[in-house]
Amino acid sequence: MGDKSPKAIGKHVTQKQTKATSSQQKKQQAIAAKQVAGKKK
Repeated sequence: MGDKSPKAIGKHVTQKQTKATSSQQKKQQAIAAKQVAGKKK
């Protein structure tokens, strides 16, 4: 199959990176939301 071409490998790497960054962003958003909620009180 053509999955071992450099382009395919690059796609897999970028997908892993985007998943990691999206999970980090969600964590940061949750932390920020908690901080905002704490300030409102």
